[in-house]
Amino acid sequence: MDWPLQDAKNRFSEVVQRARHEGPQTVTLRGERAAVVLSAADYDALTRDRPSLVDDLLSGPDWDYAIAAAINDRAKSPSRDAAL
Repeated sequence: MDWPLQDAKNRFSEVVQRARHEGPQTVTLRGERAAVVLSAADYDALTRDRPSLVDDLLSGPDWDYAIAAAINDRAKSPSRDAAL
């Protein structure tokens, strides 16, 4: 169901109850979709088995140690701009 923002604010308890029993409720602002109210169960289903940012980064390719050493060496060498 679509709820104009003012109606959603005035009847927020009803919006939440309908989200729990009927499914996601859309809130509109000037006739355009602005937000969706989900039940906690629907939200949990969307986020279940989704890796965190840390998990995603750690699951990336292994570092090439030669490239890592080159980056570290470059970081330790003086900058060309330092002489200016």
